[in-house]
Amino acid sequence: MPPPRKRADVLLVERGLFESRARAQAAIEAGLVIANDKQVLKASEGIPDDAVLQAQPAHPFVSRGGVKLAGALERYPIDIEDHVCLDVGASTGGFTEVLLANGAALVFAIDVGRDQLHPSLQGHSRVVSMEETDIRDFEGKRLPQRPDIVVIDVSFISLKAVLPVALSLAAAPMHLLALIKPQFEAQRKHSKRGIIRNASVHQAICDDIAAFASSLGCTDIQVFPSSITGGDGNIEFFIGARRG
Repeated sequence: MPPPRKRADVLLVERGLFESRARAQAAIEAGLVIANDKQVLKASEGIPDDAVLQAQPAHPFVSRGGVKLAGALERYPIDIEDHVCLDVGASTGGFTEVLLANGAALVFAIDVGRDQLHPSLQGHSRVVSMEETDIRDFEGKRLPQRPDIVVIDVSFISLKAVLPVALSLAAAPMHLLALIKPQFEAQRKHSKRGIIRNASVHQAICDDIAAFASSLGCTDIQVFPSSITGGDGNIEFFIGARRG
């Protein structure tokens, strides 16, 4: 009787090769997983429970967000060393991890969820984790220290809904790097199964966000594609800017 089969990503986690299905899926997408001497092509692929597995991580970060921010910093360099940073939509902490690796003095990691921050970042001496916190609730308030670097990665909400408050919390001068996710900016008619493919829609959204940032006093604005797509396959963009 043949051994039972399991999803490739599930089996990889069960074997302890990856700590999460998301990281297993990233490795599979990168072609870095072998089962019984054959490359695993899909995370949903059924793999024998007793298969011999070989795998390498797709990236060194706690999440794909780290890949995105690291790539953005190559396109829009910011001196992070010894600066106080604000990470809006921290989630697992991919952005926070990159900020720390670049010498951030302190990172305020804000997210509406809970228990998402990677264990390696929980309790970190240079991380202030603020879970179950909506950045919009900070309107008219202040953080214990004013950040001079703001990074943003939010989902299911327009960037325009959080950008004014995030900027109001920052010092002057400050630098911004924020993800633009077209699927959360466009009208539904432009989305097919949650994916925005029309380049003209992408351009219109990027132009709109850039104009909005400019209206908030941002200068030196640059908009460019993220080095990788979103987990759902959507093309994403970064806006880099400074203010003050």
